[in-house]
Amino acid sequence: MSTDTRGGLLDGVSLTNTRLRTIALYVGLYGTAALFLIPYWYMFATSFMTRELVYSETPYLIPWEVTTYWYQYLIDNSLIGMWTVNTLILAGITTLFVIVVDAMIAYSLTRLEWPGRRVIFGVIVASFMVPGIINLVPVYIIASELGLVNSVWGVVLPSAANPLGVFMLVQFFKDIPEELEEAARLDGFSRLRVFSHIVLPLMRSPLAALGLFIFIWTWNSFVWPLLIFQRETMYTLPIGLVTLQDNLGVTEPGVIMTSAVIASVPLLLVFLVMQKQLVQAVEMQGTTK
Repeated sequence: MSTDTRGGLLDGVSLTNTRLRTIALYVGLYGTAALFLIPYWYMFATSFMTRELVYSETPYLIPWEVTTYWYQYLIDNSLIGMWTVNTLILAGITTLFVIVVDAMIAYSLTRLEWPGRRVIFGVIVASFMVPGIINLVPVYIIASELGLVNSVWGVVLPSAANPLGVFMLVQFFKDIPEELEEAARLDGFSRLRVFSHIVLPLMRSPLAALGLFIFIWTWNSFVWPLLIFQRETMYTLPIGLVTLQDNLGVTEPGVIMTSAVIASVPLLLVFLVMQKQLVQAVEMQGTTK
């Protein structure tokens, strides 16, 4: 009596060409993702390494001795805590302000009849062709004349009417059926109430996606905040980390890696929280006719 031991766990598994292609696709995607993650993991791991491991000739992806020395070093020798709070406040205010202003502009361009709105929209689209650096000097002069230097509003106000945000929201507003607004107005809703109670809730995902873009852009801004904020206590993280690396981090890789972790982790957390809304915004735009 003979026993056939062939097969085993693979009994019933058919590796068709389609399945093989799917497996190869996933292997390629996960492999590429791992390659992108290696530098970030090394940055994170280095921030917890001892000085001996940091300066070792052999790179370590997993430190066998963990320390929080570099974080304590930054806290004791810099204003990084204050810079982080400044950046959070600035990014939060700018994001909220841009969402409100851009939503009102986009709504007026798509739903209200007023002379010159097509021209205004054309100017907004054409502004994409103008490099932002060209406006740097005239906008700074205006901000200085208005007394906005060393003020949060000096950074927030020039970003309020964001052309990208207006253009993006206009496309979404066009996809909202006008019949919903007409029905609301028949029920006695004012234009402002229609905007706040009907339109904005339907635009939750696009507004969240725009907010994510604006938050990240503001968090990483360097040149304009550097011009407006002229006191060290008002610096944002990008400005503070540059001055920090000039003063402390030239010969200290641990300082550079730790400061990079502090600057990038909040953005990662925000993205993880908002990624569902971002995906829904993309799906919403892709499925509307």
